[in-house]
Parts: sequence; structure tokens; C-alpha cells
Amino acid sequence: MQRRTLLKASLALTSLGLPAIPALAESPIGNGRGQRFSFDWLKRKAQGMAETAYQSPTEQLPETLTSLAPLDYQKIEYDWHDALWSSDPKVALRVHFFHVGMHFNTPVRMHAVDPETDRSHPIPFAPGLFDYADSGVDRSQLEDHNLGFAGWRLAVNPGGPYVNEVASFLGASYFRAIDKDKQYGLSARGLAIDTAIPSGEEFPDFIQFWFVRPKDGSQQVTVYALLDSPSATGAYRFDIDAGNDEGVVMDIDAHVYTRKPIKRLGIAPMTSMYLKGTAQETARDTISPLMHDSDRLSMWRGNGEWITRPLYNPPNIQFNTFLDENPRGFGLVQRDHEFDDYRDPVTWYNRRPSLWLEPQNDWGKGQIALMEMPTVGETVDNIVAFWIPQEPITSGRHLNYAYRLYWWRRPPVAPSLAIVDKTWSGMGDVQEGWIPGDHSPETYARRFAVDFVGPPLDSLPEDADVQVNVSASNGKISYTATHAMGPIDGYRAVFDWMPTSDDTTPVTLRAYLSNGDQALSETWLYQWVPPAQADRHY
Repeated sequence: MQRRTLLKASLALTSLGLPAIPALAESPIGNGRGQRFSFDWLKRKAQGMAETAYQSPTEQLPETLTSLAPLDYQKIEYDWHDALWSSDPKVALRVHFFHVGMHFNTPVRMHAVDPETDRSHPIPFAPGLFDYADSGVDRSQLEDHNLGFAGWRLAVNPGGPYVNEVASFLGASYFRAIDKDKQYGLSARGLAIDTAIPSGEEFPDFIQFWFVRPKDGSQQVTVYALLDSPSATGAYRFDIDAGNDEGVVMDIDAHVYTRKPIKRLGIAPMTSMYLKGTAQETARDTISPLMHDSDRLSMWRGNGEWITRPLYNPPNIQFNTFLDENPRGFGLVQRDHEFDDYRDPVTWYNRRPSLWLEPQNDWGKGQIALMEMPTVGETVDNIVAFWIPQEPITSGRHLNYAYRLYWWRRPPVAPSLAIVDKTWSGMGDVQEGWIPGDHSPETYARRFAVDFVGPPLDSLPEDADVQVNVSASNGKISYTATHAMGPIDGYRAVFDWMPTSDDTTPVTLRAYLSNGDQALSETWLYQWVPPAQADRHY
């Protein structure tokens, strides 16, 4: 899975509140007075497409674009004077479009919608709108092509060439946004199909967008999207709020129409990168102690239970699901924002946003899915999370999922109990006076330490009987302890896991803190893959 990297070039675009440039390319919806547009119309269009055979929107681009190297692609800039709504000083937002090229070979059609008339007008591609600089692109190869665009990005109007970017949609159905630290991190997608299925994953595309002019001075905008793939189509409404002090908030109303049965349908997928963290500091030999866009999957279950699942860079693909009914929320979270923990002045992992999902309608029964793939580098997204409906997905289905996405430093909600701060892992069965090598194969163990912080731990009396409750899906727990940690106003739970055989079956560990019958913390859930017998070090 290719990681959708941030394009650093200042790609700006055309001022087409209503098109201010000639329609050099044939519009899919016509010119002149435009076409009536509504969300109901878009849903009917998506449903009608699902009843017909799929036709791939991918096109053979001119060779001058397909041969572009990434650095050359980034040199292609769009004139910021021509950004959507740039000719309207009352509009606080701007939309800039990306050029097609490299592997971005699916033309995306763009439209501007006048909210007073509910009519849409095409936004045509024209080479004259771009500055190709020294990218090496031969413009003569582009003149007679209806190329469309590769994607778009949303910016708060800075009144100049600086692009104050807050969200980006580029490649397949990928999109992402920023929080108050103003840096991109993880991504979301419109839909996931057959993720972690041996036959291969299908990546739907957003093939058209409609942009509704915002109200005067507002930093909120409504955008509609049409999704297409061999197995499904979709009509999406995005209500994007770029004016929240904590970060971007998106309300999404997704209507999915299936063309054929789908083995694994992923609703509201989000993707991230986890290379190494506190529990896997030696996973890769790098100068940075921690390298991740997210460090955990956080889940607020329908029954009210909070679960934190620290992420893991496994030796092989791991796919886990967590049963639920009407989840209250879930997301991939970057909890650690301390620069000292990363010491990375280039990629600034301490500034990466979290992504929290909050359902807005009845999601029913299903599963929260988590896929973790092995990775040796930070340029590949190896983490995917999404919702799987319980009912089998047959052809001819219409599914509606409404949800809100918070691109914030931390989720907007938190447990009423103590939360997981950090997870640590190392050699187990270590006692006072231990001498290296003083082990037998029967005493191999792996030690885990989980730090919990927050109320009520920060106000417990000194004689509180805080215990850790631990269970393992296989093997056994051979040692447990808890330690008050005043400097962090929390407690550390320590426990050893021992194998009862020499196999490498992944072990799922579950732990929480209690004081008598009173639960003190959310639930910590972790999966670890034991090494083979020959690789177990004592």
C-alpha cells in the first residue's frame, strides 16, 4: 500500500466560482447555464451506476506525465490567483487542484455549485493554468487532452501566494486534514474493499467532486463526491469545518451501492504508519527512538467500555477484529506529542494529528477491524482500521453510514477512568540479583510494563491496594506487580508472560487496574508474536 505523502509544492488552482476561463475541455455535465444539482440527484446517479457494468476511469496519460519523478511532479504549480473562489473576497476558503501525473492517472472531474440556483458548472482542465517550471513536462503533449485533475486541497484564504492548507484529497479515495499543529499525518479513505483478503484489495476512486460556495466569511464548506469501483459506487457529502481551534472536523454522509457481493467491506477506513515505539524500540535500527504517525487504536464500545490497543509492527500481516454494536467511537490516536520522545527535527512525529470517528446514525452490529503489516521504513502506511458490518454484503445493497471525523491532537472524548499512557516490553523473568545467562529454556518470559495516568489514580491514598488484572489468550502470566509513579501521577503495571509450548502463535494480552471490585482504568489490549524457540534469548 503506497503511503500518500504530503506534496510540498505550492500547487494552486483556478478561480472558478462560476468558470472564469474558457471551457477548453468537454465537461461531463455541460456548460452554459449548468446542470441542476442536489444530493438526491447524486445518490440516484450512484445507484444507477451500480446497476450497470463497471468502466474503469483510469486513462493513459501522455508519456511526459507518466514518466515524471516525484520531485519533478512536485515542481508543477498552479497559479494561486486562480484558486476556486479567489475572485470572491467574501469567501474565506479556497480550493486548489492537483495535476495528473505519475501514478495519479485517474482523471477527477470538478464542479462548482451555486447555492442560490443549485446549479453546477464544470471546472475544466487547461495547461495554461499551471506553471510547469523545470519539471520537464512537454506542454505540447497536453493541449488536446481532457485530463481532468488528480485531486484537490482546501486552504484558508491567506490573501497571498502562501497556501494555508488544511485538507487534501489525492489518490483513489484517500484524504487527510490537519490539527492545530498544522501538519499532516495519517489518512482516511472513502471506502475499503477486501482488505487483507488473499485475492487482493480493491481501491475505489473518487471520480467527481462538487464544491458549494461557502457562506460569506465562513470557514465551513460542503463538498459532494462520487465514488466508483468494480464492486461498489458511492455518493458522499462532506461538511468540512476548517475554523475549529483544535483542528479540522468533517461530517460525512456516505451512501454506498453495491454492484456485486463483497467479502469484506470496510466503512470509514483510516490508514497510518507505525514503525517503532516504546514497546518496540529495537524493531528497526534507526537514530530515532520512536517513529510513528499513530501509536494506538482507541475504541469506545457501544457498552461504554474503553479499550486501548497499542499498535505493533509485526513480523507478518496481522488482522484482528473487535465485536461491537453501535460503537460510540474509535480512532487511530497519536497520544505522545513530546518532542524529547522523538528528537526528530525533520518529520516532526510529535506534531502528527489523531483521527477520531464518531458515528452519527445507527451502525448496528459489526466489528472494528485492525490490520498491521510489517514495515522496514517510514514511507509506507502499514496500519489500517475500519468498521465491518455484520450482515453479508450482497449485490444491489444500499448502505448509509453517517459519521464525524475529528482531526485533532487528542480525541474530543476520553474515559472517566485512568488511560493508558505508554507500553514497554523487554526481557522477562528478571529478579533482583539476576545474572545474564542464568536462565533455562523453561523460564523464558517476556515482560510488559503499562503506564496508566489520570483520574482516579492521581488522587488515591498511599495505602490503596491497586492491582493489575491480566489475562492471556495462550501461555501463562507468571509474575505481576504494580508501582505508584508519582512523577506522572499514575501507576505502572508490570507482568511477565511465559509460553507453554515452543510455537509462535500470537498471544493477546488484556489488562486493567482495579482497587478491590472497583475498576480504575480503561482496558489495555495488546498482541505480541513470540519468537521461535531458537531465537529466544535468556
